[in-house]
Amino acid sequence: MNGFMILYLLGLIFLIQSGCLLLPVTVGLFYGEKEWKVYALVAAVSLVLGLLLVLRKPKKNVFYAKEGFVTVALSWIVLSLCGAVPFRLTGEIPHYIDAVFETASGFTTTGASILTNVEALSQTSLFWRSFTHWIGGMGVLVLLLAVVPLAGGHTMQLMRAESPGPSVGKFVPKVRQTAFILYSIYFAMTILEIVFLLAGGMPWFDSICTAFGTAGTGGFSIKNSSMGFYQSNYLQAVVTVFMILFAVNFSVYYLLLAKKFRQAFKNEELWCFFAIISASVLCITFNIKDEFYGGNFYDAFHHSVFSVASIISTTGYGTADFAKWPQLSQYILLILMFVGACAGSTGGGLKVSRLVLLFKSSAREISKIIHPRSVKAVKLDGKRVDSAVVKNTASFFVISMIVYVVSVFIVSFDGFDMTTSLTAVAATMNNIGPGLSLVGPTGNYSSFSNLSKIVMIFDMLAGRLEYFPILVLLSPSIWKDGFFALRRKISFKKN
Repeated sequence: MNGFMILYLLGLIFLIQSGCLLLPVTVGLFYGEKEWKVYALVAAVSLVLGLLLVLRKPKKNVFYAKEGFVTVALSWIVLSLCGAVPFRLTGEIPHYIDAVFETASGFTTTGASILTNVEALSQTSLFWRSFTHWIGGMGVLVLLLAVVPLAGGHTMQLMRAESPGPSVGKFVPKVRQTAFILYSIYFAMTILEIVFLLAGGMPWFDSICTAFGTAGTGGFSIKNSSMGFYQSNYLQAVVTVFMILFAVNFSVYYLLLAKKFRQAFKNEELWCFFAIISASVLCITFNIKDEFYGGNFYDAFHHSVFSVASIISTTGYGTADFAKWPQLSQYILLILMFVGACAGSTGGGLKVSRLVLLFKSSAREISKIIHPRSVKAVKLDGKRVDSAVVKNTASFFVISMIVYVVSVFIVSFDGFDMTTSLTAVAATMNNIGPGLSLVGPTGNYSSFSNLSKIVMIFDMLAGRLEYFPILVLLSPSIWKDGFFALRRKISFKKN
């Protein structure tokens, strides 16, 4: 394993984090808050660590899937651990595990919070908290590939390890160009949302932070009552639309920009995604209309479509406490927690394309039993899906269920009701944020023990990276091979 290349890339991650920390420093200076000094200090330390690690560029810069997975997993862990330091040093989040929980929730775009009073934070920390969503939405290593030339290496391994979905491809021949296109679309859509929010009268600071949370499908709000604070149907509608847009596969936007309209609208996952949203909204609207909104169809529809968009996109913003809705509506939202967004989006969950593949592969197996001699291939968008992708999808589903069961078992030791434990784990591993009962839209995760919080930090990271990078990192053989290989190289240089 190319350990020196991994350390070099981690150095670049420290440098990127150092640069990102300068934005909350600027916000602190603008608002005249003392917290900017802490952020400046952490930025300086990150800069020094980054420079030390990139001081000597490795001679061998080729790395493969194993190195890609390890680099991605370590990068996200480093971001979460270091990004939490400002919260702890400012004293705004007194306990480090809580600070790591909040930061990991930010970078993984989960939006689960341990804060009981969000509005008590400084503007500096509120900005950093929301900005972590934007950084993590598209992926920090995708950003790295977009801005830093890494010639000679198999950089596609980094993008595949970090980008969500059953398969990841390139829009154009060069990986760096693909990464640049992704971030260009991401940046343009974020700016567009800010403009629409400003047009609705939302203040500048609120608009930027809200757009960061929507773009990353994260859901950290700067208000205790989330989007319910803004008593404006227009503002809530804007956020609804952009939550859905950011949950769509970004390759669709590339095809639209390339004027390949037929190919873009033939996307099977896209139509399934909108079909699920439409069916869920209609069911919930009629289920809550009379009991909660006095028969007012418009209000029921408005809050229904917002909640469905928020959950299926795994954003987590709220306008209503859906934890108090009827059991049917809660059950639908619980299903949507696992369904998630489209592959290649900033959303989490299992992904719609995976569910389509699982359904089609199951139908093929049933067909084989009925017609043993038939040969049927699994197809998506009219193209045959490689058998390795189908196997990977099945493995992903099994692993996610194992992680879910084990996590719920550990979290259950805290003694909360079953709905709280089940949905807290579902909401963290699928990067949604709010669950039901005690962790509903008006609740938080502060009551959980440190052990449960550590488990859910793992779930957030594993869910965002889609399990394999984290599991590869935890493999004993990786550490054994990596350690001995690195030690041999260092010993050889000394001799």
